[in-house]
Amino acid sequence: MSEATLVLADKRIAYAGPRSQAPPVEPDETSWSVPVVMPGMWDCHTHFSGLSDVVSTERMMLTRSEVATARSVADAAVVLRAGFTSVRELGGYGVYLAQVINEGTVPGPSTYAAGRVISPTGGHSDAHSLPHEWATDPQRANGMLHLADGVPDCLRAVRLQLRMGAEVIKVCTSGGVISELDHPAHQQFSPDELRAIVEEADRADRVVAAHCHGRSGIVAALAAGCRTIEHGTELDEETAVAMRDADAILVPTRTAFEGFLGQRDILPPAARTKLERLEARHREAMSIAVAAGVRIALGTDLGTRASDSPLAWGRNGGEFGHLVAAGLSPLQAIEAGTATGPLTLGRRGPRSGRLVEGYDADVIALAADPLHDVSVLARPDDITHVWKYGALAKGPTGYLGQRTT
Repeated sequence: MSEATLVLADKRIAYAGPRSQAPPVEPDETSWSVPVVMPGMWDCHTHFSGLSDVVSTERMMLTRSEVATARSVADAAVVLRAGFTSVRELGGYGVYLAQVINEGTVPGPSTYAAGRVISPTGGHSDAHSLPHEWATDPQRANGMLHLADGVPDCLRAVRLQLRMGAEVIKVCTSGGVISELDHPAHQQFSPDELRAIVEEADRADRVVAAHCHGRSGIVAALAAGCRTIEHGTELDEETAVAMRDADAILVPTRTAFEGFLGQRDILPPAARTKLERLEARHREAMSIAVAAGVRIALGTDLGTRASDSPLAWGRNGGEFGHLVAAGLSPLQAIEAGTATGPLTLGRRGPRSGRLVEGYDADVIALAADPLHDVSVLARPDDITHVWKYGALAKGPTGYLGQRTT
């Protein structure tokens, strides 16, 4: 809308509409004129892992939590300046980072974290080359991973994440790529275990995000009631219809596939082989999901901090281009990265991701119209202003009042 005006007050959008109908400017307010505004972006699959280089389950476990959390403070500022005012953090140190961001001690996006990733012994969240006792001690100081076997163990795993402050629960219903011995096509957890996890999470108003590549893992996750399917590599027409009918959300994370392909030479041989076998199938699955009308949320799976890495924080906006390549229009891709984000949190989703009165005043300004060039969202320098809860987090030096035009 040309001549559009937003009024931001008390951390909310107080007015959104034509300038001609906007309330008058008060003397103590400051106005900003920018070419384009849109809601602050959501990345619904990230990891505050504090990893500086190679990604592996072993490195996740062996990196000291104090070091990883300190590194993640800088990463949070980077992603906020890139225009992402909210992230769903699916395994890492976000449960701790969220506390200091919320109290205003450090800058960063609103962080809805899962705590540790839950998988069975020998699964995607097991560090297969390390001693079993290291991987199974839930009291260890380090690690983003939690192993659970059997229904009682699964219930306890969920409760331990809730105890840490998790806003969402992350489970592995299939094997993965970067883990050593498990296979992406194999289902992980029995139906009883998965149902126990989902039901326990639901009692606390939390949804479950399911890491799954293989078709059997996708089917098991949907049957158990998982809210989101992460990756969805072997999604086919039948499972896409099942997802749509269940109103489950796909978070495809193509950015991670492209990033790992760009760094395949430094991946362990087993991970490289799995990646090369899966990546074309994943691209096909994204197109199948779009054609079937599956609801899609933007997620990247980013979580490293080397600025020259394709997997580094700040590159999150590149996922919009991948969604468009899969068949979404630029506007649909933007919806996936804004309005759909809160839906991945179920009943605990905030009023965010839309320029609507009463919604959180998370707003970004752009140098160009993303409907004409969606790649602008992948260029942090072209994200000229970022407001989080109405406060200026990025922009020209000076006082920000309440009004943005």
